[in-house]
Amino acid sequence: MGTGKELRMRLQIGTIASNSLSSCREVKVMRYVFSFPPVICIFMRILCSLLVALVQVFGTAARTNTDDSVALEALKDVWKNLPPSWDGDDPCGNDWDGISCSDDRVTSISLGSMNLNGQLSSDIQKLSALETLDLSYNNLTGALPTSIGNLKNLTTLILVGCGFSGPIPDTIGSLTKLQILSLKSNNFVGSIPPSVGNLSDLYLLDLTDNKLTGPIPVSKESTPGLDMLFKAGHFHLGMNQLSGEIPPQLFSSNLTLIHLLLENNQLTGSIPSSLGLVQDLEVVRLDRNSLSGSVPENLRNLLRVQELFLANNKLTGPLPNLTGMTSLAHVIMDNTHIQGELPDSLFDVPCLQTVSLKNNRLNGTLNIGSNHSDELQLVDLRNNFIEAITQRPGYSIEITLVENPICNEGATEKYCTTPQQQFNYSTPPENCTPLPCDSDKTSSPTCRCAYPYSGNLVFTAPSFASFGNTSIFGSLQQKLMSKFKSESLPVDSVSLSNPTRNEDGYFVLNLQVFPSGQDHFNRTGISGLALILSTQTFNTPAGFGPYSFNASKYTYFTGLTAGSGKSGFSSAHIGALVGGLVLLLLLLVAGIYAFRQKKRAEIAGKKNDPFASWDPCRSGGRVPQVKGARCFSFDELKKCTDNFSEMNEIGHGGYGKVYRGTLPNGQLVAVKRAQQGSSQGGMEFATEIELLSRVHHKNLVSLLGFCFDQGEQMLVYEYIINGSLKDGLTGRTGIRLDWMRRLRIALGAARGVHYLHELADPPIIHRDIKPNNILLDERLNAKVADFGLSRPMGEQERSHVTTEVKGTAGYFDPEYYMTQQLTQKSDVYSFGVVLLELLTARRPIEKGKYIVNEVKQAMDKTKDMYNLEAILDPIVASNTVPGSVEKVVDLALKCIQEPGFNRPTMGEVLKEIENIMESAGLNSNAESTSSSTSYEEARKPSSHPYTSESVSSYSAASPP
Repeated sequence: MGTGKELRMRLQIGTIASNSLSSCREVKVMRYVFSFPPVICIFMRILCSLLVALVQVFGTAARTNTDDSVALEALKDVWKNLPPSWDGDDPCGNDWDGISCSDDRVTSISLGSMNLNGQLSSDIQKLSALETLDLSYNNLTGALPTSIGNLKNLTTLILVGCGFSGPIPDTIGSLTKLQILSLKSNNFVGSIPPSVGNLSDLYLLDLTDNKLTGPIPVSKESTPGLDMLFKAGHFHLGMNQLSGEIPPQLFSSNLTLIHLLLENNQLTGSIPSSLGLVQDLEVVRLDRNSLSGSVPENLRNLLRVQELFLANNKLTGPLPNLTGMTSLAHVIMDNTHIQGELPDSLFDVPCLQTVSLKNNRLNGTLNIGSNHSDELQLVDLRNNFIEAITQRPGYSIEITLVENPICNEGATEKYCTTPQQQFNYSTPPENCTPLPCDSDKTSSPTCRCAYPYSGNLVFTAPSFASFGNTSIFGSLQQKLMSKFKSESLPVDSVSLSNPTRNEDGYFVLNLQVFPSGQDHFNRTGISGLALILSTQTFNTPAGFGPYSFNASKYTYFTGLTAGSGKSGFSSAHIGALVGGLVLLLLLLVAGIYAFRQKKRAEIAGKKNDPFASWDPCRSGGRVPQVKGARCFSFDELKKCTDNFSEMNEIGHGGYGKVYRGTLPNGQLVAVKRAQQGSSQGGMEFATEIELLSRVHHKNLVSLLGFCFDQGEQMLVYEYIINGSLKDGLTGRTGIRLDWMRRLRIALGAARGVHYLHELADPPIIHRDIKPNNILLDERLNAKVADFGLSRPMGEQERSHVTTEVKGTAGYFDPEYYMTQQLTQKSDVYSFGVVLLELLTARRPIEKGKYIVNEVKQAMDKTKDMYNLEAILDPIVASNTVPGSVEKVVDLALKCIQEPGFNRPTMGEVLKEIENIMESAGLNSNAESTSSSTSYEEARKPSSHPYTSESVSSYSAASPP
């Protein structure tokens, strides 16, 4: 069987063999294009004819379609831990695990839980007949290639539980036959592409547990939206960072939605009354958002809703009349601020099992009545204002009224004690005695030692109140077995254990599936199990509701990879080898000639390009002292940015554009690409690389590499996820920057600038300190960025550098502007303006007013906060440690003093900020997120941090 490279060679050879006349014509074209001498062309034509003859003698055509074979070989190149059967050059004919074909075309790739590592190659687009792509529960990182939009026949796309990052490509909307789109539990960022609205056949949309931001897209004018998905039964969008209001337009009577899961986002506004129009709804989860207003009365029109989760919002008003919701089993509205008396009619709902209204403002008398549902098990009203209860004999309902007035002053009634629920369950053996197993095997319910396929089933809205009824687990076990058997999967038994409720209110149950006939599943069996559980096509028994599956690693496959245990050398190998040698000879002749032509071009180019003598990727010549920065080729950066696609563009300016990229190791980077015709020359570019590569500090954005290839000038920086300080102050990132965080950000930025001034060799003047150029990492630590205008100071320039004035209006040092003499004190001035911006959240020049002048005119040191409350950001004014604001104002005014020699050094500024923090009771050496509130509490709706305004603060507006 052939290797991947051999297959490509044979495919190329086969192309020539199938059209030998065309090949000879191609030689003529080569002669015309490259101006080969006639003798070389004659020689190449002879070799071409010989090559055709050799292929006809030795070559054998692969049965799999050429494009499909090349695409799968490309995947082999970037994936590790491949199945052993992925050997040979005919995926369809050689029965590669996880590959299904129709005739010679690959129609399905199902490789769930295969322990794969790597990325998804853009060559996936060549599989034009592909209908199913399931790569769930593998360690696949990097961005989802935009080329996936070329798989026009795809009906099922499942990438659950991988490690994909970057935005969901807008091209996903081109997959018009798609019925299942499940991208749950990845690291996708950015907004939900509105183009998803073009998927008119979509049934399941599952984007749960990512880092998606922005509003829920709905259609407007020519732009599609989710409201156009009339066939969708499932909107699973929970556990993201979606923001804005739930658009009323999203719901209509035409929608066939069954599950609406929007929990754990940052959605605001009211619950739209249009939700009451969706008559097929069974589960509604809007909990853990910031929804406000009253609950719409017309929710009682939702006759099929079984689960209503509205907890942890900011709702107001009384509990609405829900008696029309005849299927309702669970009402969960903890921590919602609802108030008033609890209507007696609530308990008349015929299927009601659980009412949980903890931590609200309900008052009056609790009257469950005699007509309550026979299914009612739990009424939890802890921490309300209930004053009395109408007792009736024979109640078997668990009622909890702890922390209500009725339970004050030593009440001893059962409902005034906190219930303790502890329950363990594990599927019992089936009339056998479990045997001891090896450490890496597990005993099954049929008492056989085997390697089970395991993971956690997570039920997002179960309709039973407790785990005490073990029959519910038996019904789930039997139904799982029936499903696996109906799919002809080799399953011997199923075990369920460890039922728990996690902090999100989800019901978690450990699942183990044991193989039949041997002690392990083969790869076909595992991929079949993964497909069933990841697509959620398994219909759970009544009461369990929607679910997801988090698979564990199937350890039996460890160490079994492609190529193990297979060998052989056939005539196909010989044919490919001989053909390859002839092809190599052809390329060698062409290469020698091309090399000579290239050398001539280089000699001519050196006369015009002062940078041509420096190869930044090698030693020799005028090589700057580059420390730690990697040299990238143009092709590497082209690949990692998906050909510099618009989807990956995160900023632009007069100098060029900035792109998000993903390196082969999964690391996200920001690539700043100069536009063609840039005025910056090669020597200036080389000098800048030398300067930036020597700057290393935790409060400075790191230069990872550069590219000076094919006439391109590009810089590669670390990718900073939370955008700029400017974005944070304006609310664009959705991060709440309280006063303590702002102090820590000021401290980090000061440390970065201090390093440039006093510890870098040579010292560096930044020349453009501003909030746009201060980035915030995942822990909100400040990193100073954009050294495009920075200037080093040599031994003879320790006092100042005379240079053309550059920078940003509002942050200019007036002295530098007047004299054109740049000093370190110019950065101090800019930093002082930044401190004022931290205090006020205002731009330095706003409506013709300069913040420096406004502060000086308004301040009165005899009053609290220097009489600046009207100017201060409300978050600062209401959230400070006494005295700290005044000290920061004093420091800012010192920094903007004139003349410049009166200003403190950055070392003195740094020390003063540390003193301010210590007096406020803060540890100046702690990470940013250790401040008064947690990072999760600070995180609010977030647009992408790298906006066109801030250019991600990698500043494409200035030379890199």
